[in-house]
Amino acid sequence: MNTRSQAAPGKTGADGPLAGIRVIDLTAVVLGPMGTQVLADFGADVVKIEAPNGDMMRSNGVSRHPGMSSIYLALNRNKRSVVLDLKTEAGRGALGKLIAGADVLVHNMRVPAIERLGFGYSAVRALNPQIIYCAATGFGQDGPDRHKPVFDDIIQAACGLVAINQTGDDDHPAFIPSLLADKTTGLAVANAILAALLHRQRGGEGQYVEVPMLETMTAFVLTEHLGALMFPGDPGEPGYARLLRGGRQPVRTRDGWACLLPYTAKHWLAFFTMAGRADLFDKYGIGNRHTRNANIRQIYDEFRKITPTRTTAEWLDICAELDIPATPIYALEDLPTHPHLQAVGLFEQTEHPSEGTIRQVRPTAKFGQTPLRIRRPAPTLGEHTAEVLREIGLTPEQIAACAPAQSQ
Repeated sequence: MNTRSQAAPGKTGADGPLAGIRVIDLTAVVLGPMGTQVLADFGADVVKIEAPNGDMMRSNGVSRHPGMSSIYLALNRNKRSVVLDLKTEAGRGALGKLIAGADVLVHNMRVPAIERLGFGYSAVRALNPQIIYCAATGFGQDGPDRHKPVFDDIIQAACGLVAINQTGDDDHPAFIPSLLADKTTGLAVANAILAALLHRQRGGEGQYVEVPMLETMTAFVLTEHLGALMFPGDPGEPGYARLLRGGRQPVRTRDGWACLLPYTAKHWLAFFTMAGRADLFDKYGIGNRHTRNANIRQIYDEFRKITPTRTTAEWLDICAELDIPATPIYALEDLPTHPHLQAVGLFEQTEHPSEGTIRQVRPTAKFGQTPLRIRRPAPTLGEHTAEVLREIGLTPEQIAACAPAQSQ
């Protein structure tokens, strides 16, 4: 184990449980930066390596200034940005020196591309045998699609999400309007790296870790939707009917919409009794879990006939009294004023050195002994190049040779 990792347990808990761990982050866009931000929030020193023109996500979203978009700011806090031109010998040499003193390297390039740069697993392992090397790929490298290009939309379509998200009478397939595949796989990347670090900490070795998007998202979707596919030869269908055909949707109220979710037999009995329709409990066999599931479409049809009789506020009061899960439907612009999110301080208003006053979402996990915090704002392009390269002993002339002027 390298000296950096050996020193980590002696750190104070002020900067999170991963204080003392260094991560070389060769990722860009959303998937990789999502995963490395988890590690950064947990206290790791994440060194984000960028090409001279920067991570392309610096330009996507809302911006006050070029290169510092809302999405980039949301994905890259607690990191340091180093610009290296990996097409040059000097840039590759500097990266090699950084790798030699690191605990983790993570990338989301296609494998042939990073091999051409000279930083495939074998080459990196030769520089640092104890490194955790994580490749976040579109497809597992044992399959025929291993070298295909991929984005979130492609994976949503390939893993079944688009098919189950059909809308309207014409069954028009639709993407989920969130970068769900990127973000979910990013969390899987963080989990895999943490497990590999734990293995090494227990006396194991560094290792190669692969986290493919398609496999990760297929497993994610099929958790509840495997259905009859669980049993080879079963004539039934895949999919969780309670979600796909059961009518589980936001409901109309007298003055709008709400999310009300009677779920257990106790919930349904309380709801229908309050509404003066206790007879429906026996009619649809709600007291028995199996008959309730078999009749769930009809139960929701009856439910939707009742909800327009009261306002959203009235239903929320009723559900609170009956202990039935319920919430108003919050628009994106409403989230900063959500009463619970305000009470727990999820949003933090801070001063960014280049962007002025910004609203950030704090790290959400809570650690009693190693608390998390926003230690540094998302960096400007190459903000820490000189600082980080000085740490590995490069002279100003060497720094200038491997980190040319940046353009965003």
